[in-house]
Amino acid sequence: MIIPQYDLDKIKFATGSPTFERAVEIYNSGGVINFEEVGFGFNARVRGSRGNFYNVYVSSRHYDSGNCNCYLGQNDTLCKHLVATAIYAIKRGERLTEEEKELIISPKCSGRLGELGKSELMEVKAGITAALRFLKSYTGPSRIWFQYQNSLCEGCNRLTAIVSKLPVSEQTAKLLVDLLLRVENKLSYGIDDSDGTIGVFIEEVVMVLKKYAELDLNCIAIFKKFCGLSTSFGWEEPLVEIFNKNLAANTHNK
Repeated sequence: MIIPQYDLDKIKFATGSPTFERAVEIYNSGGVINFEEVGFGFNARVRGSRGNFYNVYVSSRHYDSGNCNCYLGQNDTLCKHLVATAIYAIKRGERLTEEEKELIISPKCSGRLGELGKSELMEVKAGITAALRFLKSYTGPSRIWFQYQNSLCEGCNRLTAIVSKLPVSEQTAKLLVDLLLRVENKLSYGIDDSDGTIGVFIEEVVMVLKKYAELDLNCIAIFKKFCGLSTSFGWEEPLVEIFNKNLAANTHNK
């Protein structure tokens, strides 16, 4: 049995959301048939939007490497049929769970108060560190720029999933503040964010922290780390403002 060298998370976070969602729909509806192992990959017939079937081959090493005789595939563009086949190579016909199917587009506040246990905290920190490895400086030729941008997107998508599942507390606010500072540090070392992928992610995490401040006032104290800081986009300003207003209010009450 050939075991793919990629997993479902790799496919989910590295693929654009429309393509992933359509591939999931094809897979869960039984649209991948005649699946077989061949050479260093997998062959299958995959149902198209009009009920026709396409011939697909996907590599066991890279989920986005292979071929499909649909229009996109013939133009060397990753298509939903290729992704659906890669999913089948991992799940072997087993239905995807709701969590496996879910792809969170932007960071959001869970709205759930609480703290992480010791083992959960270690797991989250490890996940953040792993995701940050996809955010790296760009020194390559222009021909691989899009591949580089895909890496930035995958890193932000992985971080988005982590952020959105966190409970709200002073503990997790510190995690998010430290995450923003680590991303800011990476930006200062040559990350090419010309398409705004990281900038948008940062702004959305700031919005999450603003929500934290509304749900748990203890989170505001963590924003002190941003005071006196001058960032790439000035994204820290709303959080510094919240901290200063809270400090002034507390001083007045005394």
